[in-house]
Amino acid sequence: MTRIVHLSDLHFGRSLPELEMPLLTALNQLEPDLTVISGDFTQRARRGQFMQARMFLEQIESETLAVPGNHDTPLDNIVLRVLKPFGRYKSAINHDLEPVYETDSFKVVGVNTVNRFAWQRGKVPDRTISRLCQEFEEAGERLRVAVMHHPLEHGPEVDKALMEGAGDALQGMSECGADLVLSGHLHTGLVAPFSAVPGILFVQAGTGLSSRLRGEPNTFNVIEGGRDALSITLYGARDMSFEPIENERFIRAPDRTWIRA
Repeated sequence: MTRIVHLSDLHFGRSLPELEMPLLTALNQLEPDLTVISGDFTQRARRGQFMQARMFLEQIESETLAVPGNHDTPLDNIVLRVLKPFGRYKSAINHDLEPVYETDSFKVVGVNTVNRFAWQRGKVPDRTISRLCQEFEEAGERLRVAVMHHPLEHGPEVDKALMEGAGDALQGMSECGADLVLSGHLHTGLVAPFSAVPGILFVQAGTGLSSRLRGEPNTFNVIEGGRDALSITLYGARDMSFEPIENERFIRAPDRTWIRA
């Protein structure tokens, strides 16, 4: 059975140092097939913050896949953001901004949604959907997972602008058989089929380490299963450890939409 750990928005530079070891302990005890980090390793994309992020990554025992978040490009250095927005991220985290990881049971494709000219909002370029579909065509019956920082759908309580190109991206991914999209950005967790395309399950992670909480504790997700059934367990920080606090299960209906089991 596939097991993927999904965390996001660590925000070194505005993180809670006392939770670093409890988080690492929980991640490593779970022994996942892959640990996914959906962006925002840092608060201000400074070298020292990326060094902290690098040291954290090196202590994760499983394979990892990461994509950048908007906070991983400089906000307060406009020249650097325009001319070399991902330079520090590439040096500390990964030169590949859209990595791919696959096993016999799943294929995970990273998508870079950070746009230097729309720092907060993000964008999905048209070429991204073509690339995703090409990757998923080669996945066969394996679980097909896309990872990006910005969500492709917002609830009514979210006051931020939805990412540019989100609707077209969802439609394109639906047509090429995506099963699951992992994202972050909002510091709140969510698990549900996309309302626009219920054949794709939307899993949003809260913040793993940031002190900027949005009414819930620091959390991460554990995803288990395959193309026809998935279990998502939310782990939350309690008394200096991360423990399972909620679980949701989904199965495929005959029309291939996801429904709660």
